[in-house]
Amino acid sequence: MRRTARQTPPAIANGALRVIPLGGLGEIGRNMTVFEYGGKLLIVDCGVLFPEENHPGVDVILPDFSYLKDRWQDVVGLVLTHGHEDHIGGVPYLLKQRGDIPVISAKLTLAFLKTKLDEHRIKGKMVQVKEGDRRKFGPFDVEFLAVNHSIPDGLAVAIRTPAGLVLETGDFKMDQFPLDKRITDLAGFARLGEEGVDLFMPDSTNAEVPGFLAAEADLIPAIDNVMRTAPRRVVVSSFASHVHRIQQIIDSAHKYNRKIAFVGRSMVRNMTTARELGYLKIPRGMLVEAKELEKMPPTKAVLICTGSQGEPMAALARMASGDHQINLTEGDTVLLASSLVPGNESSIYRLINDLTKQGANVVHKGNAKVHVSGHASAGELVYCYNLVRPRNVMPVHGEYRHLKANA
Repeated sequence: MRRTARQTPPAIANGALRVIPLGGLGEIGRNMTVFEYGGKLLIVDCGVLFPEENHPGVDVILPDFSYLKDRWQDVVGLVLTHGHEDHIGGVPYLLKQRGDIPVISAKLTLAFLKTKLDEHRIKGKMVQVKEGDRRKFGPFDVEFLAVNHSIPDGLAVAIRTPAGLVLETGDFKMDQFPLDKRITDLAGFARLGEEGVDLFMPDSTNAEVPGFLAAEADLIPAIDNVMRTAPRRVVVSSFASHVHRIQQIIDSAHKYNRKIAFVGRSMVRNMTTARELGYLKIPRGMLVEAKELEKMPPTKAVLICTGSQGEPMAALARMASGDHQINLTEGDTVLLASSLVPGNESSIYRLINDLTKQGANVVHKGNAKVHVSGHASAGELVYCYNLVRPRNVMPVHGEYRHLKANA
């Protein structure tokens, strides 16, 4: 893709809708899109991109807010499609520009965001919605549709203006047997297709993957096998927001009479929130503190922590390097229950090597069926194209190869 000098766009034509991606195109992360109509702006998502090895000293990478300079008062709302960091991580920094922008999303997403805003000492103006709701924000008529993803409460967003109808899927897939029984609203997609979708903005992350994804439920045998056969402790690492996967781990650990403990600030915070809101079910007496778990027989212990992407300061990387209060020993099993995010390959392989040096048996996506993606594959995308029959398509969320494959 040739890079050209960024230019100020021409004045917007009367009655036209302008779509301005400020992140999430050509990269996995910092998703953010601005919709402009009638002098007003609606923002969808505001995530972060995590740094790579060539970004020393960088904590997170934000979308480029410069387009919004001197326009903050024109923003009528910020819609969040779901609660992953690459869609909500930049919100505190955005609200530091203007703190009273309405933040619109589903219950779990807003709850995850609130704990983040509390750390930044920002109150925020929250507007809770759910699938089936339809609300007006300035000139934007916004409808919310349920989508299935690797976190509960995912939403697709249909935006109507006099200029036309836009459907932005957010991150989604088409699991027909999701753990929470909340399927992607394909009937809603088809209904919008009948109305006439002028611009379709579908998730591109898995556009290179042929066919249809396996169901989340298909992972249960492999996870059960780890819990049943592990000779000592099981250490599970996952994204701190992957509530569905953590629920599978808890269910399997309970089946084989193991106790669990959460390790890592973001994991403890998010799972506490998810449990309080009823999205995570933990049998009574099963959850203990990590210090208490250390005193139990190793065959009864499951630690659930962060760091599946090899992040150097996360709990798992510190265990692997011997720089954590929890020491891994010969015979421990480490289960990496997450995807391999593009760009993180070298960090993850280094982590697997370090864990193996500590004597751990490492179970991961490459040697067992312990993860399935949260993003629609090529077959699912084609299915959606046939339902929606859009007049125009702008693939989003992905590196250039993913966008090209979606196109």
